[in-house]
Order: sequence, then C-alpha cells, then structure tokens
Amino acid sequence: MKKLIMALLLGLGSTSAAIADEMAIDLLKGEGDVTGIRLAYRPYHSTITDLPLVGDASLYLELSANKWRYGDPAEYDDNLAIALSPVLTRQFATLNGKPLYWEFGIGVSFLDKKRFAGKNLGSYYQFEDRLGLTLALDPAKKRSLSLRYFHYSNGGLEKPNPGMDFLNLSYAWRF
Repeated sequence: MKKLIMALLLGLGSTSAAIADEMAIDLLKGEGDVTGIRLAYRPYHSTITDLPLVGDASLYLELSANKWRYGDPAEYDDNLAIALSPVLTRQFATLNGKPLYWEFGIGVSFLDKKRFAGKNLGSYYQFEDRLGLTLALDPAKKRSLSLRYFHYSNGGLEKPNPGMDFLNLSYAWRF
C-alpha cells in the first residue's frame, strides 16, 4: 500500500499526460433528507503504467463544487463544498461491449458551514473519499455514466467527526 501511495504522489512509473477537458454533472443523495447537485471539471488526465498492485491505470484531477440541501423546501438548510481530488481509475470489465472502470480517490474539500443537516461536522476542512464505477458510453470515452459513494470527514483532525455520506449519479463529457 505504501508503494501505491508513493507512486501516486510522486508520479513514479511511466506516465503520459493528455489534456482532455472533461465536465460532469452529478445528482447526490445523502443521509436522511439530504440531496444535492455537483459540478465537476477535470483538466488533467494521465496514464500510469506498471503501478504496484494495480498495473496500468489512469489518473485524473477533479475540481468540484457541491451544493447540498437538507429538510423542508420552505425552510431548508444548505451547504456548499469546494473540493480538489486526484482520482485513480482502471478498466476491469466490459458491459455490452462498453468499458467498465472502477475508481478511487481521496481529496480535500472546504465547506461553507460546519453545521449542516443537524450535525456539527467539526471543521470547515474535510477529506473527500470516493469509490465508484464508470461505464464509458462510447468507444472514445467522450461520454460516461458513473455511480459513486462519497464520504466527507475531517479525518479525526477536529472533534466531533460524524462525517457525511452520499450516493452519486454522474454524467460526464469530454470536449
């Protein structure tokens, strides 16, 4: 695991970068009555070969803005999260002739409010962890559909640390 983390952080292994701007729009469903929308921009994609424990994979950097809502529309609570995350992805199967990828990422985020949805999140600063599946909708991977699990937490750096969990449905396109 240490080798995998070091390879990601230091860019070890053979890498090649390709500038392929990508945008995504996501619908979020959180705990209880929490819902949201997420807009993401991915300016950087890289291929990494011979990554320990993984093999050949891709790495992209994602900048996102998340708008979360909680409660009754007449008196809802909202929060804004800005996040920056490196994301590792790799094809593992095909589904009806379309590539299927897993993805994993840990990034950082900044919240507009520490108190949201009846919780004290402990800090304005949170880690953004994700696990997901992505289906490429066309051969050039210019359009894709993803299902992800997100967890936001301050990692125990502040107390309390209840965290927030989300399921995410995403549509992305390259231009």
